[in-house]
Amino acid sequence: MSSFLLFLIVGLGTGAAYVALAQGVVVVYKATGVINVAQGAIAAWGAFTFAELRKSGDLVLPVGRVHVGSAMGTSVLLAVGVSAVTGLLAHVLVFRQLRSAPALAKVVASVGLMLTLQVATLLRFGEDSRAVDALLPNRLVVVSGVAVSSGRLYMAGTAVVLTVLLWAYFRFSRLGLATRAAAESDVHASLSGYSPDLLAGSAWVLSSAFSGLMVILASSATGLTASNYIFYIVPALAVALVGRLRSVGLVCVAGFVLAGIQSELSLLRIKPWWPDWAGPGLADVVPFVVIVVSLFVAGRSLPSRGDEDADRLPEVHRPANRPRVVVVATAVGLLAVVATQGSFRFAVVTSMIMAILGLSYVLLTGFVGQISLAQLAFAGAAGFTLSRLTSGAGVPFAPAILLAGLAAMVLGVLVGIPALRIRGAQLAVVTLAGAVAIEQFVFSNPSLSPPTGNPITDPSLFGIDLAIRRGAELVRLPFAVMVLVLLVVLTVAVGNLLRGHTGRVFLAVRSNERAAAAVGIDLAVTKLIAFALSSFIAGIGGCLIGYSRGQLSTASFAVISGLALLAVAYLSGITSISGAMIAGLSAPLGLANVFFDRVFHLRGDWWLLLSGVGLMITVILNPQGIAGQVREANGRLLGKIKARRTTPVPEVAR
Repeated sequence: MSSFLLFLIVGLGTGAAYVALAQGVVVVYKATGVINVAQGAIAAWGAFTFAELRKSGDLVLPVGRVHVGSAMGTSVLLAVGVSAVTGLLAHVLVFRQLRSAPALAKVVASVGLMLTLQVATLLRFGEDSRAVDALLPNRLVVVSGVAVSSGRLYMAGTAVVLTVLLWAYFRFSRLGLATRAAAESDVHASLSGYSPDLLAGSAWVLSSAFSGLMVILASSATGLTASNYIFYIVPALAVALVGRLRSVGLVCVAGFVLAGIQSELSLLRIKPWWPDWAGPGLADVVPFVVIVVSLFVAGRSLPSRGDEDADRLPEVHRPANRPRVVVVATAVGLLAVVATQGSFRFAVVTSMIMAILGLSYVLLTGFVGQISLAQLAFAGAAGFTLSRLTSGAGVPFAPAILLAGLAAMVLGVLVGIPALRIRGAQLAVVTLAGAVAIEQFVFSNPSLSPPTGNPITDPSLFGIDLAIRRGAELVRLPFAVMVLVLLVVLTVAVGNLLRGHTGRVFLAVRSNERAAAAVGIDLAVTKLIAFALSSFIAGIGGCLIGYSRGQLSTASFAVISGLALLAVAYLSGITSISGAMIAGLSAPLGLANVFFDRVFHLRGDWWLLLSGVGLMITVILNPQGIAGQVREANGRLLGKIKARRTTPVPEVAR
């Protein structure tokens, strides 16, 4: 019993962080309708600012730093102020422009902000874990015969007090009441004499300051790294959904309950009767289960804004049947792999593999409108299955890659089942939680994924050695040609699918689900087919990643890499097959990335930073991405040429 109580109290520090981030999500959603997945990244930037102030006395800015001293009071005020300013800038520069944008645009912009802040944190503060000075008294106290740290008790009490103040703000203050009115519609707030921009900006400032302060308090107990609080957003979203994005009191209770359950699971892991497969990642499955249950139970009654989704989704470009284009593109790809060698040939092959993953985004998100943040997790599931099939069971290349793709398909359907009840930003939350759960419970589980790696047997077909390397040769030509053939086959197959009846059904569901159901389209079957096909394609890409690496590790399919791939896919043009090809070229370790690294010494972190910033700019200014912009430019050019040809020649010129 004493151990149970001890671990319950230990979880209070984590629970305070969950409560803080969840309350920030609720405040922003009340005022703007944005489910902000970057809430943890904003709070983490403030916490790192505080840690650096206490260490060196320097206020770290995006560019440069200013020495202001390391006094405790000054450090706290500046760090909380930095969090508040970061939230305000996010509103003014990004989300204010997307007030009436569809859910897809808001979610993608939030992902872009999360990527940008995470990479900026790595670049400005480094990857090392930081020890954070405690703001609250921290001494041993005895509770029911158990000696525990008083700091965690004070953190929990502070979270409760701030929650009460937040409740009073929305219940009694004029600004809080106006924000509640704006949650229904901006028109209501305008008629009351309040500017929707003012209310939204104040909500971003309040939520960011609240989250920043509580993360500073909690990080003295939980530690501070560049990634831990960024992905605390998943349990925070679970807690916020339990409170139905409305009740700050219910959110507070749910935050401590969730942290307590996860802490008790840590206690159970050390019991001799606990199964080995239920490792440390089991605690990360709990938020995913909570999110799915919350959305299935209350998904149809979650609050929404009256002016939400006023704009159309980005225009879709249906593929045309042009065999000449396929032949020319194939010839260009073949020339690229023949003319390059070493790291540049590896970059070409990586671009082809990432283009296959881009196709999965085009099919699911571009043509069906279903937001998935777990595509790389599906690819990873196929890759790890491939390792077991080839190295463990000795399955040959062709059936192994097919079976691994089918395994990814099954997992994709399971994660996509919530799409039968929910859509938009809520589906993005489910898939993000699913991606984190898969990474922590499967990829990082020593019982399921050995720390020594997951070797994959080199492929061969009809006696042809398709291994990626032999001796000093980094990438062999047969392997590169095999990847090119798979890319062409999948591209043609997806093009034919989207050009036919299935593509028209996908577009009908994307445009208006109610109208599609009214004309007899089975929404459940259509969505599950889209998730199945998209996951299968992602699984093939994951298998090729495995073959190109020789063995797999967790880092190959990390959640942050999946978000970066989404950023590149949307930036390139997520509604067209040509956008998938451009995404492959500009993906991390792709041809453009390697070229800029060699020529301009642009490291991978800077590439991710540019991807995050470019993603936010694309969402605001050019939703169709690079591919759409190129099509428009070609259309204007062809129009001018046609106009010149058809213009009558004046009589004088004759």
